[in-house]
Amino acid sequence: MRLSSDEILFIAKKIVRRLVSEEKLQVDSEERVAMAIAKIIADELAVEDRLNQEVRETLMLHASELERSNVTYTEMFKMLKKKMAKEKGIVL
Repeated sequence: MRLSSDEILFIAKKIVRRLVSEEKLQVDSEERVAMAIAKIIADELAVEDRLNQEVRETLMLHASELERSNVTYTEMFKMLKKKMAKEKGIVL
C-alpha cells in the first residue's frame, strides 16, 4: 500500500474536520467518522494492491512472450492493469 495506516487516518481526520468546519457535515463523533473513512480508504487502496499483484503474476507467467515483444514491462503492466481493472469493474 502506498500510504501507511497513520497517513490514511491523518487524511480522514482532515477531511472530517474540514467538512465539519464548513458546516457540510454534522457528526456526533469526528473520531468515529474519521475511523470509518480511513477504513474505506484503506479498503480501496487494498483493492488496487491486489490488482497490481495479479497483474505482476500474470506478467510473470508470460515473461518469455514479453521478452520477445517490443513492449517494455512498464508499458505492458499499465496496459494489462487497465484492461483487468475494466474487466473487474474497478475504478482507478
